[in-house]
Amino acid sequence: MGTISKELDDLVHSIAARKIEGGDISGQYESDPLLARLKELGSELWIDTGDLELAKSIWHRELSALTTNNTLANQVVQTGIMDDLIKETVEKLNAAASGWSEDERVREVGFVINCRIALRLVEAFKVKVSVELHPKVSRDLEATLDYARRYYKVCPEYFIVKIPLTPEGYLAVRTLRKEGIPINFTLGFSARQNYLAARLSNPNYLNVFLGRLNAVVGDNKLGDGSNIGEKVTFATQHAVREAGKQDRQVTSKLIAASIRNGDQVAALAGVDVQTIPPKAMQEFQKSGRKPDDVKNILNTDLKPGVDMSGGWGNQVARLWQMEDTFKQFVDTLLKDGNLDGMGGEDLVKFCEKSKVDLFHRFSDADLKKIYDHGKIPKLADWPETVALDDLMTQSALQSFTKDQDALDDRIRSFLK
Repeated sequence: MGTISKELDDLVHSIAARKIEGGDISGQYESDPLLARLKELGSELWIDTGDLELAKSIWHRELSALTTNNTLANQVVQTGIMDDLIKETVEKLNAAASGWSEDERVREVGFVINCRIALRLVEAFKVKVSVELHPKVSRDLEATLDYARRYYKVCPEYFIVKIPLTPEGYLAVRTLRKEGIPINFTLGFSARQNYLAARLSNPNYLNVFLGRLNAVVGDNKLGDGSNIGEKVTFATQHAVREAGKQDRQVTSKLIAASIRNGDQVAALAGVDVQTIPPKAMQEFQKSGRKPDDVKNILNTDLKPGVDMSGGWGNQVARLWQMEDTFKQFVDTLLKDGNLDGMGGEDLVKFCEKSKVDLFHRFSDADLKKIYDHGKIPKLADWPETVALDDLMTQSALQSFTKDQDALDDRIRSFLK
């Protein structure tokens, strides 16, 4: 889908946007001593939910933002709470955009829904909210740029635009950050992915989806999976900070995402940002810990629960390793005179020429297999020439695509 006309953009914007009333309301909520301890140790604390009522029930003064995604948005939409908005948007689009395809209408209604879910959260808490693009535009550079700019225009004071880690994503974020648009570059799974992102694109925020890393090791019987995601997060935090020391223009912060339990919340104290699911936060608060029990252990060399004697075990180790040859590859890329004219395919070819396995060329059949299987891949189905971080990113993207498809199907039911 290309960019839409100014008239239709203005129409969709008028439906999606709303004025945010009132000022800072943080004083209305109580402080929590354990959350205060995490802040004291250097972690910003966000909540990972699109459910307004749930967020209200657990909110504390120490919380400073929320993250939403395609899965969380779908959970909200399936409750029916957005049905009236869907009807209103469909009616207005039918009248003004009769030449649009069904997919184009669905995507625009989805844009409106995402904006409204996020704006409800902004209105309630007066904090930043991350809003995620439709996954179908993840390999379309121009569409990614267009939707990111449109999301930002809806609420420049509070919206952070989430863009997934794809070749086009790296390049789009590089452009958008130069325009001053705040970006949460999502679906990262390794230190090297995020080191490249920090130096090439400088998003406001990067991510390690750590809970899924523990799960992929455990589910595939490579070990018990303990400390895998935590070790990758610690290594990534150090790599991103190193990038900032090398180049003061690099200001990216790391988000610990896909947190599964309260013990992980405690272990991640000191990571730049934790975006915490409500259940994990409550687990942490009810764990019986005292504030002084929570320590910053970022410099600890965690023992990972994985057999690294060969095969996929070696691939797991690459998630936290930062080799000098990779840093040299990044140096070479940044010096390339054609960098700012690259498209996604150009970046893929540059990586292939440099023998850097960041972007496997998954076939349509491969993507269908990933889509059907879910967010934790079955490693036996894949050759070890596929990098694990790349496979995990693609699995996450296809998982979000499946949830977005469910949301889109609900929208389609109103088009008939």
